[in-house]
Amino acid sequence: MSESTLSTSARPAPFTLGSRARRLVILVGLALIWESYARWLGNSLLLPSFLETLVALWENLRNGELPERVRASLGILLTGYGIGIGVAAIITALAALSRWGESLLGLLTAMFNPLPAIALLPVALLWFGVGASSLVFVIVHSVLWPLALACHAGFRAVPPTLRMAGRNIGLTGPSYVVGLLIPAALPSILSGLRLGWAFAWRTLIAAEMVFGASAREGGLGWFIFVNRSQLETANVFAGLLTVILIGLAVESFVFATLNRLTVQRWGQEA
Repeated sequence: MSESTLSTSARPAPFTLGSRARRLVILVGLALIWESYARWLGNSLLLPSFLETLVALWENLRNGELPERVRASLGILLTGYGIGIGVAAIITALAALSRWGESLLGLLTAMFNPLPAIALLPVALLWFGVGASSLVFVIVHSVLWPLALACHAGFRAVPPTLRMAGRNIGLTGPSYVVGLLIPAALPSILSGLRLGWAFAWRTLIAAEMVFGASAREGGLGWFIFVNRSQLETANVFAGLLTVILIGLAVESFVFATLNRLTVQRWGQEA
């Protein structure tokens, strides 16, 4: 063995950061940029510093204001998200089992997917009044169509040989969808769930900023709107930071865990 080969094999492996460590470094870097720019700007009314935002976040957590708003928002969000998932599952199952269902899904998505969910808020107010039901309605709309499209695309990508194998062992109807199509299309379904969750958050915060269920029951969007009206900019950014932190937590713990236990474990990750 040559000397160059020995020196190469003895060379230590380069130090690399894991995915979570890299994300942490990026977050710290963004926080430092925020803090530096806010101090350079010197106007807390326009942009409070990161530390001022953390203080406002802590104060609103301590006095119970933010936890109550988060509870209200998450209750409405999870309700609309769950209903949207259920309706999307029914429509995509029909589309997978019949040509009529596929035509129905294609027509409905072409009609309603381009329609912004917040544009339906006036209609929701007419139908359901000022309250949680109106918010749930627009959230269902924001979740339903991107999730249905993602699921249908995943179903269509299942190889014909796998479909034929499933039918040969007697899978038909709902058992065909649950036992074959859903496991095979799981990467696309998880992508649709992620997309639907993000759209649901955006719609909820925007709708709550237009109106809250009431001043007593309003969620994070209402909290942001009220503090903006009172020129409490640090509280506004505390509300925005809360939305970001919840989104990071759901992505890091819920969706990442689902992906690890299913897609990665079953060897479906590209």
